[in-house]
Amino acid sequence: MPLIARLRAYAAEMFGAPASPLDAEAEQHLAAAALLVHVARVDGTLAAVERDRLARLLTNRFAPSEARARALIERAINFDDETRDVAELVEMIGRDLPEDERRSLLGLAWAVAAADGQVHEFEDDLVWRVGQLLGFDDAAITATRAVALSGLPAQQVPVR
Repeated sequence: MPLIARLRAYAAEMFGAPASPLDAEAEQHLAAAALLVHVARVDGTLAAVERDRLARLLTNRFAPSEARARALIERAINFDDETRDVAELVEMIGRDLPEDERRSLLGLAWAVAAADGQVHEFEDDLVWRVGQLLGFDDAAITATRAVALSGLPAQQVPVR
């Protein structure tokens, strides 16, 4: 159970606060979007091409429209600013998500890293770490990376 869900359950038990599964899901989506924003900004900026790629990737996954996806990105930027590191975001998302959902999120992270047409070394290292934090071994991370980056020329992807 993700950290946020555990905290909500604790608050509900101790103080009678309602534990809304919808809120927990929305917070998971915000944490996932913040994780992707973190990947996009690892080089210090969130370029327009990265913002556009994020909006396309988030639409229909975490937001019903592109306008809502862009609003989620703005909230995710602020959330990322308030978060210490990606490990905290992964904890909020939850390592107990089904494997296919974790693999999908990892694929999204690779897609964001490649938004400008190449994957820089810092981006590669960060997304690799995210894969480990999501509970994948090197072979699974390599396979997900290969699928997500299959459209990029080999010289645009760091050698592992």
